[in-house]
Amino acid sequence: MAKGEGGEQYSNANLLSKPDSDGIKLARKHEHRNRLSICNKISYAIGGAPYQITGCALGFFLQIYLLDVAQLDPFYASIILFVGRAWDAVTDPTIGFLVSRSPWTRFGRMLPWILLSTPLAVLSYFLIWYVPPFEDGKVIWYLFFYCLFQTLQTCFHVPYSALTMFISSEQKERDSATAYRMTVEVLGTLLGTAIQGQIVGMANAPCLPGPGDMVADVTNSSRFGGLNDSEPVISLEHTKVAYMISSGVICLIYVLCAVVLFFGVREQKESCRPRSEPMSFFQGIKLIMGHGPYAKLVMVFLFTSLAFMLLEGNFALFCSSTLGFRNDFQNILLAIMLSATLAIPFWQWFLTRFGKKTAVYTGTLSVVPFMILVVCLKSNLFVTYIVSFAAGVGVAAAFLLPWSMLPDVVDDFQVQNPESTGHEALFYSFYVFFTKFASGVSLGISTLSLDFAGYISRGCSQPEEVDLTLKLLVSAAPIALIIVGLCILYSYPIDEERRQGNRKLLQEQRDDEDNSETDSTELGNTV
Repeated sequence: MAKGEGGEQYSNANLLSKPDSDGIKLARKHEHRNRLSICNKISYAIGGAPYQITGCALGFFLQIYLLDVAQLDPFYASIILFVGRAWDAVTDPTIGFLVSRSPWTRFGRMLPWILLSTPLAVLSYFLIWYVPPFEDGKVIWYLFFYCLFQTLQTCFHVPYSALTMFISSEQKERDSATAYRMTVEVLGTLLGTAIQGQIVGMANAPCLPGPGDMVADVTNSSRFGGLNDSEPVISLEHTKVAYMISSGVICLIYVLCAVVLFFGVREQKESCRPRSEPMSFFQGIKLIMGHGPYAKLVMVFLFTSLAFMLLEGNFALFCSSTLGFRNDFQNILLAIMLSATLAIPFWQWFLTRFGKKTAVYTGTLSVVPFMILVVCLKSNLFVTYIVSFAAGVGVAAAFLLPWSMLPDVVDDFQVQNPESTGHEALFYSFYVFFTKFASGVSLGISTLSLDFAGYISRGCSQPEEVDLTLKLLVSAAPIALIIVGLCILYSYPIDEERRQGNRKLLQEQRDDEDNSETDSTELGNTV
């Protein structure tokens, strides 16, 4: 290099040293702000555990609890299960709308909702599992506290879900945090199944012989968990206490997870782009449901969620009544959740290697053969464990992979509507709504079907119509719904190429915003 060139460059560098220094500092500050530490990601992921723990406990055990412990008529139990979940038709979109209109606080916009809703949520959850000392108002009791808990849990989970878009503006960081979240949420389902199942399983009251049961069959057949003089007698009161103990443990975990999330995650304020003008509730619905990829993804999630909610809500009854494993069903459920937990790293690798859409297809279809096997094979405890463990691999994918696709839809919407911002909570609220709506529909329909089939509460055996109904609810109906959902997924337009293109365009938008901010800073320094 010639000396003159070097001197000229050095001179120019001196002239521009201050603005360049400010620009570099601002760029470094922006990069540092968007990078998440391992502690941040773990704290964020832990916040997803309460929804999965309580949801798993309610999904697997609430139906059998209302029928066999609270001893409600199946018709009234179906009303509670359906209305409680259908109530989210109002609460989820409404809470999402209110969250999107919430003012920014020094703690953020999402985190205050999470913190303030937690105490009342755990109280209402505990009272769901308490049998009141009166008969006439039992239905009102369970309906009220079930609806109240759904509302308060919505105040927690909708802001938490939308928080994905505010922990970082970098897609790579959000995907990494989502992977942590997926792992912890599956651990949450495992934990919920283990706590509720093992505590309740140790205090499982014996069944009651029906008019058509032979006393000898009840006494000699261990498959129905009949009474045995050599074993301690467990009363229904012991079972009620066990349900309260398990719910108390889950409530404690709920509070701890909320505290870790609140203190371990820093919510980032939106970009320097001004937020869209406030719109009405129905305008918000029309806006996001009018986005084609989102509408299709929601429909996919609705049908596949309904399928797996049917399986989840009836599998405990199927194991105890149809297969005859009354004293082992909680361990079978635990095997499914343990398998799902171990499968998460595999599905994360599969997702990054073959794409999200392919992963959802493969994961959801992988559980279908086991749905068929579990109802076709003869009752055998060892075979049931093997089939259930294998089915857990597909359950993990079907429950969690669709959630990884939602940030892509939000990014696609922002690319196509750059002037419309601040609607993340609405996107996530409808997604949560359809999950809960599917659960309510599945539990309500299945419990009502059992009522029509003649289900006997705590019966050692059930009519053939009940066995047939349970087989349909855990096999034929879920498979049909899965096929419908995957057919809709075929037309889902966001593939890996489009996702990467959206990511690039959004990054260019953020770079332009940063450059504008840098120019403003330089201008201010010059002045």
